[in-house]
Amino acid sequence: MNVIKTNNTKEKVRKLQRKLYQSAKVNGKRKFHALYDKIYRIDILKESWKKVKSNKGSAGIDKQTIEDIEAIGVDKVLEELHVKLMEGTYNPPSVRHVEIPKGKDATRPLGIPTVKDRIVQTAMKTVLEPIFDADFLDCSYGFRPKRNQHQALEVIRKACNNKGNYVLDADIKGYFNNINHDKLMLLMEQRISDRRVLKMIRKWLKAGVMIKGDLVESEIGSPQGSSISPLLSNLYLNYMDQVWEKHYKHLGVLVRFADDFVIICKNKKNVDHSYYVVQEIMRRLCLELSSEKTKVINLWGGKEGFDFLGYHHRKTKQITKSAREYYAIERWISKKKHNRIKDVIRDITNKATTYNDIETMIRTLNLKIVGWRNYYGLSSTRVLMKIDNFIKHRLILWYNIKRKRRKLNDYYEVKKLIYSLGLKRMVVF
Repeated sequence: MNVIKTNNTKEKVRKLQRKLYQSAKVNGKRKFHALYDKIYRIDILKESWKKVKSNKGSAGIDKQTIEDIEAIGVDKVLEELHVKLMEGTYNPPSVRHVEIPKGKDATRPLGIPTVKDRIVQTAMKTVLEPIFDADFLDCSYGFRPKRNQHQALEVIRKACNNKGNYVLDADIKGYFNNINHDKLMLLMEQRISDRRVLKMIRKWLKAGVMIKGDLVESEIGSPQGSSISPLLSNLYLNYMDQVWEKHYKHLGVLVRFADDFVIICKNKKNVDHSYYVVQEIMRRLCLELSSEKTKVINLWGGKEGFDFLGYHHRKTKQITKSAREYYAIERWISKKKHNRIKDVIRDITNKATTYNDIETMIRTLNLKIVGWRNYYGLSSTRVLMKIDNFIKHRLILWYNIKRKRRKLNDYYEVKKLIYSLGLKRMVVF
């Protein structure tokens, strides 16, 4: 019998990751000292390039785009990175500073590394992630393999329905801008003893940000937008997870997604104690809770609700078959996200009609609808139907303007037409 040996790079990388994860899981105190040579392996660099390309993204300070890398030759670029990493001559460039919209009137800073640096960062993450993921706790759901927002939302639902009537809705003030480098490296060194790996991490942290042609050096913080940043973020806040689970989990259920987290408690005393404990943990991490955005929410009797992961959570009155009343958690799209969806729909249906036909418009809307439905499908039906109705009205209006008809002319005829052409719905019947 012939044994088929695969040269599939993806499977090779997965095999390495499984081995690292299992080794870390078996021995929680083991330190890994021979990792750097794995980061510049060609198969890992190739898989890293595929991830960087699929994530798209813009150019860094060198102005080289993904298309430019392809024009130069991917193999040539990867070989160049391989040699520089192997010889120890690779130095991460500073990141390009941009401001991206955050709501209507606010922005948040984003640091964009060069495409080449994103490849190297992804290679580093590929090697380090299995080791640290073995240490991360079940309360952490953000940017981890096989974990997602819906899992976190389900834990919240169960905790709130299990007598969870008070919630600490926490917000860390300027989290990514205030990560302490020395403390982060101490946490890194609990598992990694490879000096070359630690040196490279420090280089990324100290690389600085290019703002309007001026280099601003980084003494604290980790720029959002880099491939390695989510892993470093989880590693830093894993300290909070571990302290909570070891000493304070009797106070309530902690659910964290990256730097956003809530704690669901059964009474006011526990939630107040939780607030104090979290403040103390933040102090140890050189962080601070935002006094304006951190709130204690009273869910009792549907008095208040809270937003988390794009959903609004609130207890609503339910009635059993025997006419007994009780309150249970219900969730629907948060007002902020609901308005954002409506803005996107308006933007699509406000576009010029001359060169767009109804089929093209429906295909464009369907791509958005499917994405929204996959994520926000946990919402109550009445909220999803509101979005369906809004899409329907906007599309009928667009179609009638294109046909130079009155707004409400042939409403039912056009409604029948758009659904016959395959317009999808948020509510699945």
